Amino acid sequence: MSSGTFPAGNQPKEDCEGMSTDSAPHAIDPERLERIREAAYRIRQNALVQAEVQGQGYIGQALDIADVLAVLYADQLRLEPADPEWEGRDRFFLSIGHYALALYAALAEAKVLPEEELATYAADDSRLPMSAMRTYTPGVEISGGSLGHGLTIANGAAMGLKRKGSDAFVYNLLSDGELGEGSTWEAAAVAAHHGLDNLIAIVDFNDQQADGKSTDMLSMEDAGAKWEAFGWFVRRCDGNDIAAVLGCLEELRTLSDPRPRVLIADTQLGRGVDFLERREKLHFMKVAPEEWELARKALEEDFAR
Repeated sequence: MSSGTFPAGNQPKEDCEGMSTDSAPHAIDPERLERIREAAYRIRQNALVQAEVQGQGYIGQALDIADVLAVLYADQLRLEPADPEWEGRDRFFLSIGHYALALYAALAEAKVLPEEELATYAADDSRLPMSAMRTYTPGVEISGGSLGHGLTIANGAAMGLKRKGSDAFVYNLLSDGELGEGSTWEAAAVAAHHGLDNLIAIVDFNDQQADGKSTDMLSMEDAGAKWEAFGWFVRRCDGNDIAAVLGCLEELRTLSDPRPRVLIADTQLGRGVDFLERREKLHFMKVAPEEWELARKALEEDFAR
């Protein structure tokens, strides 16, 4: 989205669960929702374009987070596509660097990257490495992948913007697996202590990491209650329901409460491609050559519903 204000609109609270409330619901323009839905579809299709280059990758994550990224990059983020370093921009920090497939597709959707460049994903001399890195790619704010550090970096950026008197926001996408990192909770405590109300964390709660289900590795529920105990304003919703995600993120941005904010987005790995949704090993998957066209058709059918 180019610089400037974005339209108003809120989702009813039954679709955006929270520990407290500070605003009244409003109807969301159906045309606005459709525009975001179309963006999510293109992000998914372009994630497949990149993954097919390598024949494998973190495809399930890219498909599960596409709706959240579409809300951000097609509606909520204040950006200047021609000037990714514009000082007045909102910052989006991808802590989970292996979600790069999805971020590159979102940056192409926002016209920060040319769409045709996506076909160079993870190739030699490409600006699109398999794990997102700031030094390579326009629009990538941090080099992620060392899990558990994204929120700490976001804290510093949010604090710096406040000291500059900027009204820009910092968004940090982190994984449910990172809730098992002590550094994440240290950063959460620091953000609350400093009243970083220009910071919005988004947790992709797909309940999957390299060794199995995240909740089997380390129990982390009630995740919302934990964030609230650390002094954050909390919302939770179906991360694949665009209206719910939009309502939550818009509420978090316009909230008058002087606290950092977090959205816990419950998502489904492989979302939109039915046979990938059912695949047992979803963290890093290999896709057979004949399956790519089937995946594209599945997305088309899902979008048409």
